[in-house]
Amino acid sequence: MGSSKDGHAAAATDADVVYLHGVLEATVFEADHLHNAIHGRIIKATEKLEQSLGAHCVQHGSLYVDIDVGAARVARTREVEFHPTSPTWNQSFRLHCAYPAAAITFTVKSQHLVGASVLGRASVPTASVAAGHPMELWLDLRGGKHRHETHTPRLRVRLRFLDVERDPCWDAGIRLPGFAGIKPAFFPERTNCNVTLYQNSHLSDAFDPSVTLDGGRPYRPARLWEDLYVAIRDARHFVYVAGWSVNTAISLVRDASRMVPGAEGVTLGELLKGKADQGVSVLVMPWQDKTSVPFLGNAGVMKTHDEETRAFFHGTNVRCFLCPRDADAALTLVQSIEISIEFTHHQKTVTLDIATPGTADGRHIVSFIGGIDLCDGRYDDENHTLFRELDTTYSHDFMHNNFKHASLRHGGPREPWHDVHCRIEGPAAWDVLANFEHRWKKQAPSRLRGCLLDLSPATFPDPCSFNDGGDTDSWNVQVFRSVDDASVVGFPTDPAEAAAMGLTSGKDLTIDRSIQIGYVEAIRRARRFIYIENQYLLGGCASWAEDRDSGCLNLVPVEIALKVAAKIRRGERFAVYVVTPMWPEGEPASDSIQAIVRWNRLTVEMMYGIVMEAIDDAGLRGQAHPCDYLNFFCLGNRETPRPGEYVPPVKPEEGTDYWRAQASRRGPIYVHAKLMIVDDEYVIVGSANLNELSLAGNRDSEIAEGSYQPAHLNGRDGGRSRGVVHAFRMSLWHEHLMDNVGAGAGAAVFAELRAWSAYTRCGARRRRYGTRTRGTGWRTCEGTC
Repeated sequence: MGSSKDGHAAAATDADVVYLHGVLEATVFEADHLHNAIHGRIIKATEKLEQSLGAHCVQHGSLYVDIDVGAARVARTREVEFHPTSPTWNQSFRLHCAYPAAAITFTVKSQHLVGASVLGRASVPTASVAAGHPMELWLDLRGGKHRHETHTPRLRVRLRFLDVERDPCWDAGIRLPGFAGIKPAFFPERTNCNVTLYQNSHLSDAFDPSVTLDGGRPYRPARLWEDLYVAIRDARHFVYVAGWSVNTAISLVRDASRMVPGAEGVTLGELLKGKADQGVSVLVMPWQDKTSVPFLGNAGVMKTHDEETRAFFHGTNVRCFLCPRDADAALTLVQSIEISIEFTHHQKTVTLDIATPGTADGRHIVSFIGGIDLCDGRYDDENHTLFRELDTTYSHDFMHNNFKHASLRHGGPREPWHDVHCRIEGPAAWDVLANFEHRWKKQAPSRLRGCLLDLSPATFPDPCSFNDGGDTDSWNVQVFRSVDDASVVGFPTDPAEAAAMGLTSGKDLTIDRSIQIGYVEAIRRARRFIYIENQYLLGGCASWAEDRDSGCLNLVPVEIALKVAAKIRRGERFAVYVVTPMWPEGEPASDSIQAIVRWNRLTVEMMYGIVMEAIDDAGLRGQAHPCDYLNFFCLGNRETPRPGEYVPPVKPEEGTDYWRAQASRRGPIYVHAKLMIVDDEYVIVGSANLNELSLAGNRDSEIAEGSYQPAHLNGRDGGRSRGVVHAFRMSLWHEHLMDNVGAGAGAAVFAELRAWSAYTRCGARRRRYGTRTRGTGWRTCEGTC
């Protein structure tokens, strides 16, 4: 059905294409007459001969089925053993879709030692599926490896589609008691938790966003690396660290005006070694960069200091191993090499025990997760200085990867670093601990696998309440991951069991891609606005104008655009604000950076195209502009010279970008955050970028959390959330806009997001602060960056 005689879908016209936006349930049952009768008899005769001779002369490839929606590969069944006529899969998928497609195509393949061959394919017109009626049918397979002169091979499938606007979660916000996180999922939503949100690794004493929470209490921002230092210093039983990079030479506490007693000059490596010497179980698991080759003097492409970290802890009481991004054993040698070199373990977690307030000697578990690596270049505060404190705070931590030969010897600017992190307490902190244990058990050397302590809530009970606010300040938290079973234990091998846990099975790989699902479902629930800070925004390639076969299929950008478009067609106000770097970290003229910038342009153009089409459909051309609904921003800073400022002994080469940046004394602030806030009531924070590497599940390993405060949700009567999620967003905007988030009418614009697009159209705004001149840093990209 829906196939031409050669097995390919008939040439599609624009009229055939349907935008399939919702959830597609697909089941692949079995194939029939997969080989023709003559070929089948030859195979059976060969098998009998092999049995009689006790030999295996013919290699039979295992069989699997690919499912494509238009240009997007959305699912792949497990591999089943070769069967000459009727292989059976009986595998079901629940697939979030946002793809333009004329047909849904099923392709049966035979896997060989090298490559795979197509045994047949069949297509179902998308329009027939989009109607939403369940369909179970036998599809004729065409275009296979063997001619089928006696019987037509067939594939039995079932399809059911739920349009997004018929989904109960669409435009629903967080509604209790009905909402309980994404389901199914490996880690369910947990209640009675606490979340602390951090902007940057540090904030100065002068930083005061002047935000008031419900009940009139002031919001007081926390300082990440100060809190982390104290937590490690005071740990009594264990400290477990996993990171993309763990640099033992950095100091966590540097602000002399807020110096923690005993912390001055103490490096992370010394701190961890000291705890291990006290009998605390300290386990450190950095990613192993396979391009780091110490005997060749090679620091590795990513310069993560992994070999330096291993050498520092060698012979100490800290148990450290470099964790490679291994491939699944079922993959080919070439695929294994590609995965181990191109992909990483990108999670950044610290889990440890801390004192429970109000108890004599009680301890409970706390986990830190987010975007901030424990490495060089990450220490920064809200000022994001370019030239200040280079010979003090940054004397041993100067970094700028966008210029050749950038160094302290040549002077500033340093690379300012904006980032977001969080701390979790309660049952969800145990899920972060479980993730560490799953990875350690899977990949640690056998001599180290017994180092994990036997930890349980019985010995480290969570407190009944984490703060003075009691139940009104508690959080519901769900931990998400991007990871496959080559990196963790605990995933079931049976596809049905895996699906019941929210996992996806493809060939011989089981994948958790709950981070992407968490983003997609949060966007679909959004009612008023979405605010994103992320290092990348690349995706939705099936809807790009070019490069639709690039594989950059994650749905986050296209889901955002489709949400805006739906709101425009309904005549409802909706806004999206995305903060990204001016360009990815690296030399902007290099081929690799230009390739990423091009994909970013294709993503942004796709999003604006969808929004503009909705404006036209609503008859609003000339009255509305896409930037009334969707805006992209980059952050920047500029500083004037100050007496006593560090003077470098050597100047950069004249005429270079480095020299120009030093002369103009301005530059971009690098946005490394991985944050989404929806309607001021729901927040996602983690290590995952909005690109295919982080969201596919079988590439970089990632971890994130989605959370909200049940007592601080938007009301059905129009009341607005004024909990910590709202306060954190306002605090971030205070940092980015400085005193432009003031009192009075201006503050109302930012709090309620009324007329925000008009504000962004006003152009550059600058304020003077003594000798320092700082721009607001907000610039609309409008598809040009």
